[in-house]
Amino acid sequence: MGIVETVLGPVDANELGKTLIHEHLYFGYPGFQGDMTLGTSDFEEKKRQGIEVARLIQEQGVDTVVDPTPNECGRDVNLLKAVSEETGLNIICATGYYYEGEGATPYFKFRQQLGTAEEEIYELFMEEITNGIEGTGIKPGIIKLASSKGEITEYEQMFFRAAVKAQKETGIVLLTHTQEGTMGPEQAIFLIGQGADPSKIVIGHMCGTTDITQHLETLNQGVYIAMDRFGLQGMVGAPMDEARMTVLMGLVGQGYEKQLFLSHDTVNVWWGRDPVIPEPIQPLMKNWSPDHLFKRILPQLKERGMTEEQVSQMLERNAGVLFS
Repeated sequence: MGIVETVLGPVDANELGKTLIHEHLYFGYPGFQGDMTLGTSDFEEKKRQGIEVARLIQEQGVDTVVDPTPNECGRDVNLLKAVSEETGLNIICATGYYYEGEGATPYFKFRQQLGTAEEEIYELFMEEITNGIEGTGIKPGIIKLASSKGEITEYEQMFFRAAVKAQKETGIVLLTHTQEGTMGPEQAIFLIGQGADPSKIVIGHMCGTTDITQHLETLNQGVYIAMDRFGLQGMVGAPMDEARMTVLMGLVGQGYEKQLFLSHDTVNVWWGRDPVIPEPIQPLMKNWSPDHLFKRILPQLKERGMTEEQVSQMLERNAGVLFS
C-alpha cells in the first residue's frame, strides 16, 4: 500500500482522488520579506484567503492539491495545515529550491564556494522528509526541482543530485519546474542518469512548449509530464490555451494519458504586494484560476473527442500510481 505525506499526515495514495498536481496556495518571489510594510503577513487573513481558494477547488470535486512552493518562495506549512484542517482538502507540500534566475541563491552559492553545499542540501532534504519541516513535524510529499531556460546550471545540478540521493533512500516523488517548457528531456535524462526512478518523476510546465517532439522525447524516458499552466497566457513565455489543448489532444491520441497530469500553476495568495497585471495582458490572464480546467478547458477537450476515461486517468488514477 502506497502512503503519501500530506500536511495533516500520511494518506493512502489510492485515496487521493481527483488531484491537481501543481497549484500554489501561497507564493512569494524571494525578496518579498523586504516589502512586508505594504504586504500583509497576518496569519488569520492569509488563512481566510487560503480557505476561500481551497473551497473553490473543492467545488470542482478536487480532493487533493500538490503545492510545490519551494522553501525560499514563501512555503508556510502552518498555513497549509490550517487550511487543510478547516476544509478537508488534502495538501501535499514540498521540500526544494527554485531555479537560479528567480530563486534565493546567495546562501547555497556561498556554501557551494566552500565545497559543502551539495551535501548540506541533501541533509536538508532528508531532515525534512524524515522528521518534518522547521520543527512542525509536517513532512513533504515531493521534492521540488527547477532548471533555467535552455540549461540546468551548476547551481541547479546540486539540487538535482541531492534530490536523487534522497529519493534512493526514501522513494519520494521528484516534481520539476521547466522554464518556458525547455529542458524537459534533459531533466529526465539527467535525473535518471543519476539513478532516479522514472516512475517517481513529474516533469512540470511542459505545456510551456508547443513542440510535441519535446513532450514525446520526455515521455519516452518513462517519466510523467505535467500540462499544468492552463490559464497562464501571454506571460513568462506561456503559450495560449488553444495551443496547449492541441498538443494535449495529440498526446492523448497517441495513448500517453497514463503519463500526463493537468493543472494551472496558479498563485492564489501572494506574499508581499499583489502584482498588477499589465492592462494589455489582463484579458489573457482573466481565467488563471484553479477552477479553469473544469469550467472551460475540459468541456472543450471533450468536444474534441477526449473521453471521461481519459480525463479520469489524468486527474485521478495517475496520482494514485505516482505516489504508490
